[in-house]
Amino acid sequence: MQLSAAAPVILSLYVYAILLFSTAHAYNITQILAKHDDFSTFNRYLTLTHLAAEINRRQTITVLVLNNAAMNDILENHYSLYTIKNILSFHVLADYFGSKKLHHLNNGTTLTATMFQATGDAPGTSGYVNITALKGGKVGFASEDNTGRFASTFVKSVLEKPYKISVIQISRFLSSPYAEAPASGPTDVNITTLMAKQGCKAFADLLESTGADGTFALNVETGLTVFCPTDKVIQGFMPKYKNLSKDGKMSLLLYHGVPVYHNLGMLRSSNGVLNTLATGGSNKYDFTVQNSGDDVTLETKVVTAKITGTMYDEEPLSVFKLDKVLLPRELFKAASKSGSESYGAAPGPNSDDGVPSDQAAGQRNGGVRRSGAWLVAMILTFLCACI
Repeated sequence: MQLSAAAPVILSLYVYAILLFSTAHAYNITQILAKHDDFSTFNRYLTLTHLAAEINRRQTITVLVLNNAAMNDILENHYSLYTIKNILSFHVLADYFGSKKLHHLNNGTTLTATMFQATGDAPGTSGYVNITALKGGKVGFASEDNTGRFASTFVKSVLEKPYKISVIQISRFLSSPYAEAPASGPTDVNITTLMAKQGCKAFADLLESTGADGTFALNVETGLTVFCPTDKVIQGFMPKYKNLSKDGKMSLLLYHGVPVYHNLGMLRSSNGVLNTLATGGSNKYDFTVQNSGDDVTLETKVVTAKITGTMYDEEPLSVFKLDKVLLPRELFKAASKSGSESYGAAPGPNSDDGVPSDQAAGQRNGGVRRSGAWLVAMILTFLCACI
């Protein structure tokens, strides 16, 4: 068998594609910090709190690392592990800040969100960090309500991979009364209480009235993503909800939960189909995740809903706000070809379209079905044609 003249080139492209897919998002914060003994305590607590895994999944991140002496200032207060996680989350910025960017801030100051902001324990914008240029070329870091005092300053850049990850050392830990407050573990979070406090009380009430909240609660420990329509959305949807059978109502509510943890960054990078808590047997009850830039939408073939905010995000639980109710095609008519989002007729009281909750909870699979290696497949096909 002879190779064509193009075969060496194709082989090179194939190897390059493999390397591309394996390194496109390859960084490990614990491995980065393991090279620096002075950050060993910080690194250890990233692992103990499982914050390291959350950092590694982010697409764009800045870690404000503390040396061992600065970490001791935290540990001497004998905080619980969950509180320490909140404190360290306050040191992880949800944006990229390299040394150059820090020393050339627009207007000399900026506010940026942290991972703590998405935990649900940060009221208002208390999970934001203020970064400000100080005299003498220094850069200060503090909580948003710092009254002009910056106790922590930039020390040095540890590692920079532009627009992916930046690890920089700061002189002292960032104090925040909210991050330092006693914190419960993620599995102790009451999902419906959380929803009710952040504009999704109507949906929370439906979960409690049907008992669906129990299924949601049982799935938190192993991983759960919840999509919650806001109160105004539920108010407009109630006439159609009331027309559903008892099983149909249960299936609709379970359809808003995915038994796998996904943060917003993961959803933005994972176009594909998601199964839900309602998935079981011949009833798919799935929907498709689509993204365009920073916008993430969920498509059910009946309606397209957009994620409008993050209510809670701390592994293994995340809760997002939606601008529409997710309507499964198993319960509602598909959208018209004209593109209008007609809800269609809901099943009547005797409809068998709804899946009983015990079936839905017992037969689910929350994996994302997607083909991420399409480029490699194309190159392999081309290679076979050239050999």
